[in-house]
Amino acid sequence: MSPDDLHASEAVEVSAAQDLERYQAIRRRTEALAAPLSPEDQAAQSMADASPTKWHRAHTTWFFETFLLSPYLAGYEVFDPRFGYLFNSYYETLGARQPRPARGMLTRPSSAEVGDYRAHVDAAMARLLHGALRSREVLERLNLGLAHEEQHQELLLMDILHLFAQSPLDPAYQVETGRRGQGALDPERFVSFEGGVVEIGAGEAGFAFDNERPRHKVYLAPYQLSDRLVTNGEWIAFIEAGGYAKPELWLSDGWARAVEEGWQAPLYWRRAQDGWTVMTPSGRRPVEPGEPVSHVSYYEAAAYAAWSGRRLPTEAEWEAGARAPGAGGLRQLHGYVWQWTSSSYAAYPGFRAGTGALGEYNGKFMVNQMVLRGGCAATPPGHTRATYRNFFHPEKRWAFAGVRLADDGKAKEVPADNGFLQDVLSGLSAHPKTLPSKYFYDAEGSRLFEAICDLPEYYLTRTETALLREIAPEIAARIPDGAVLVEFGSGASVKTRILLDAAPQLSAYAPIDISQSALDAAAVSIKASYPSLTVAPLVDDFTQALRLPQAVAGRVAVGFFPGSTIGNFPPAQAEDFLRRAGDLLGEGAMMVVGADVAKSAQVLIPAYDDAQGVTAAFNLNILARVDRELGGDFDLTAFAHQAVWNEADSRVEMHLVSRKVQSVTISGQVFGFAVGETIHTENSYKYRPYAFEAIARRAGWSVSRKWESVEPGFGVYALTR
Repeated sequence: MSPDDLHASEAVEVSAAQDLERYQAIRRRTEALAAPLSPEDQAAQSMADASPTKWHRAHTTWFFETFLLSPYLAGYEVFDPRFGYLFNSYYETLGARQPRPARGMLTRPSSAEVGDYRAHVDAAMARLLHGALRSREVLERLNLGLAHEEQHQELLLMDILHLFAQSPLDPAYQVETGRRGQGALDPERFVSFEGGVVEIGAGEAGFAFDNERPRHKVYLAPYQLSDRLVTNGEWIAFIEAGGYAKPELWLSDGWARAVEEGWQAPLYWRRAQDGWTVMTPSGRRPVEPGEPVSHVSYYEAAAYAAWSGRRLPTEAEWEAGARAPGAGGLRQLHGYVWQWTSSSYAAYPGFRAGTGALGEYNGKFMVNQMVLRGGCAATPPGHTRATYRNFFHPEKRWAFAGVRLADDGKAKEVPADNGFLQDVLSGLSAHPKTLPSKYFYDAEGSRLFEAICDLPEYYLTRTETALLREIAPEIAARIPDGAVLVEFGSGASVKTRILLDAAPQLSAYAPIDISQSALDAAAVSIKASYPSLTVAPLVDDFTQALRLPQAVAGRVAVGFFPGSTIGNFPPAQAEDFLRRAGDLLGEGAMMVVGADVAKSAQVLIPAYDDAQGVTAAFNLNILARVDRELGGDFDLTAFAHQAVWNEADSRVEMHLVSRKVQSVTISGQVFGFAVGETIHTENSYKYRPYAFEAIARRAGWSVSRKWESVEPGFGVYALTR
């Protein structure tokens, strides 16, 4: 039975009971969040922006006492008149208060006494809500007070995490408030919105904070929003590309703050010997690459957006996208991290702050802050909505804040002589359609490939690495003093270090890679680990490089081509590459090449089509890159990853299979796809030793030594000229 079916007096009783139940549920949640904490935990304050847990508990209680009980409950006696000074937050019209940075000095009242205070106010609120005086103003203040307490529940968790992060013990809070797991491993997709005149802001019906009103019209140019949040793995790529060391990416104030405070990664991250770790409510744990990045400032978010070639959305773009039918195909809008926008926190047209102390709730803060949208894992259930406007100063990092990218909706202008564009148009015009595998390795592709290398099905990396560790002394014995190690495609340089450690007689390292960011990261990392080594990187297509950097000219060269990348070339192209590599390295050169050995399909196919779908994401990322860099309109959900063992040609093939009849437009050219039609993206040839040796000999090399691992077989060859 609904209240509409009841007599007026009965309806009032039902409404009162519902209000009281809602009040008690929210108040109980605050106590449940504080329950895992000791009295010492509840009293500490880790910085000026944070507050002790017992202060949050007391302040939210003071709010109900001050704005509801004292003015509306006849005969109410305040619990302790001194608490008005201790637990007022920022209401100037209510008088003096304890300075915010000194809230941690309040050892009294105790946490237990704060509990007594809450019980006293809760009992009085029960009397008020059951009483006859239930005016519109009382109900409005009740709704505001409950929403206010939910805000402090989130702040309590943020503040406790910051406090615990200061401890060398890395204590766990115990209550799981985050979302574990890999999260978004698939490539991001940009969703287009037409823009035009849209309405944003809260309407008159239902609860909303005053800063969400009035609802008003805004004009938006066509724009795009990423369908998901930026991940930890993508942020690691930003770090490794020198994102925190390039002032050209940063706003001036942000760069000054980053330098002053020594920012090198998101707050709570720590670089360990085996990778990054992060402090979470569950204690310190490894950074999950697929989880949304969190605890970054607006300045960091803006720098990342500049590095990625995108921008941050305006709050109007975010809200219009979030309110589109089906949320416009956007994911992770709520419940993960608050999302920085490029909008300054200011009043909406027609906004007027209320009178009295409650008029200070939001309006007085509308300057020098940036708007965030969405909601985070610590936000109470049901607290957020599409119109919700959170706000922080741009340098703040302790909030659960992350990044969603945006871009303009206009067609991307790509120069006709762009090599990537030419290769894509040529490949998709062919029959069957193809895309060159060398374009897999943008920042996201490199991250996904690193994840592939850690998969249980992908035997190649760990097998080759183990074999290289075993044979490194033999290889080193063949390297002359003062030689330069020339690596074709530097990647993460893990295997490079095996040779550098085994052969200290090497005088220089010359990595060749088409990716400037990957090359910069590899060069910086190697130089830091081997300070006496000359590092001379070369940005070039390693299959086309004509000369080595001047810094290593005249030295005996040792080529290094691990990872079975030679298998990406058909035999004729592999022969041509080895011949070109010999010309580049010069007479008397040596070359170390890794090549996978042909084996059963039962071993090969899982290595290229893993159960977690990481290889599928890696394959699909090439379409995402076409969309991002060339203005294509591939729908990634309309293609499926496929791995095939071609026994006749001794190769594993990777394809992207069209799930439906569709067309794709790139740079004004339209390409049609039938159901089941494929784009052939990669070959990985698996050589029997005699076949590879024949290719090397035809290219002008002699096989001076061959090593092969036990099953699953993998070969490493030492070639000489």
